[in-house]
Amino acid sequence: MSLEKTYTSPEDGMEMVYCRPLETLTDVPFHYCPGCGHSVAHRVLMEVVEELGIQEETIGVAPVGCSVFAYNYMNIDMQEAAHGRASAVATGIKRVLPEKYVFSYQGDGDLAAIGTAETIHTVNRGENIIIVFINNGIYGMTGGQMAPTTLIGQVTTTSPYGRDAKMIGHPLKIADLLIHLPGAYYVTRQSVHNPNGVRKLKKALLKSFEYQKQKKGTCFIEVVSNCPSGWKMTPVESNEYLEKEMFPAYPLGDMKVPSN
Repeated sequence: MSLEKTYTSPEDGMEMVYCRPLETLTDVPFHYCPGCGHSVAHRVLMEVVEELGIQEETIGVAPVGCSVFAYNYMNIDMQEAAHGRASAVATGIKRVLPEKYVFSYQGDGDLAAIGTAETIHTVNRGENIIIVFINNGIYGMTGGQMAPTTLIGQVTTTSPYGRDAKMIGHPLKIADLLIHLPGAYYVTRQSVHNPNGVRKLKKALLKSFEYQKQKKGTCFIEVVSNCPSGWKMTPVESNEYLEKEMFPAYPLGDMKVPSN
């Protein structure tokens, strides 16, 4: 279904070329900080679900973190998971209800820290789910602490002098690790910082839902995003930081694609 062809305004002779998802995204204000990428990622995800006509067949899992209230915004069946356990909960749901579309939606403090084991083993088994991973390089909800994805030299509340590789280690590049696992069918890294990034993320999500329908294995979508509050920047400055610092460390694009 094309939203561009569906919504028109005949009374003024104008055609609406875009409309927010009317059924899958609830009409309530987001709690996210101004400029945060979570809200855009939510919108794109629910836009895809609505366009595919799978609202009643989709189940999402959100754990602890900034996305903990995702059930307030995504008008689908949502399940809460303990911190870091979303992919394990999603695995259980998918195995019990194999014909449903199942995804987890997780931040980096959740997926790449306390949930590292769950993530790796879920993908290694090739569970037929989608994992949406929001990487903003910081613990956003709990005070801006250093996350496994924090860049070298990046200042956080727990690395006030910048991340030191000798003391703390290097940033953990989860997608780079997962592409080596046989259960990973599709792995991509995208963004939502500009219209082109949003379009590419939407295409990645569309592919992933189709691959899940075909029972191909795990699809992993990393979204490199910003955290204006945690980074102590304006939204504009945080987008500039994405392009200058985050994208060189986490290059955008498909990282593992089907061979046939």
